[in-house]
Amino acid sequence: MRHGKKNNHLGRKTAHRKAMLSNMAGSLIMHKRINTTVQKAKELRKFVDPLVTRSKDNTTHNRRMTFAALRQKEIVTELFTVVGPKVGDRPGGYTRIIKTGTRLGDNAEMCMVELVDFNEIYGNDEKKKTTRRGRRVKTSTDEVVTEVVAEEVVADASTEDVKEETAE
Repeated sequence: MRHGKKNNHLGRKTAHRKAMLSNMAGSLIMHKRINTTVQKAKELRKFVDPLVTRSKDNTTHNRRMTFAALRQKEIVTELFTVVGPKVGDRPGGYTRIIKTGTRLGDNAEMCMVELVDFNEIYGNDEKKKTTRRGRRVKTSTDEVVTEVVAEEVVADASTEDVKEETAE
């Protein structure tokens, strides 16, 4: 029985599992989004989130600890220079898992894992411009015409004032 065992071993020996998670974490940090199975993604989240938390504070100790887990200098640099400052104010939850269906060959549940602050597709808080239906809105030509008419009225009024002053 698996009472109290928190890790999914993913059908691999310890060394293979650690190497696989390290490589997947490196790919996630470099590409900001990867496709994998749901079970691997859930284990990857437990592996990556503490590393991203460490990247908020750029110290030698934190860099060495993340290098011990990732084992690639370029990825550690990317984590501390790009990812860490961008998620600096977020209190946790740096990854998002989106299920994408099943794999064709073995029907495994597939998903997309991404870093939350690095999506460009969705989740933007900007509202789309709504279109109005039914009521006519003044066009820009109507506004221009009213401005020109208003200017002519003001000009006419000023010339009348001048004529009145000269007549007196």
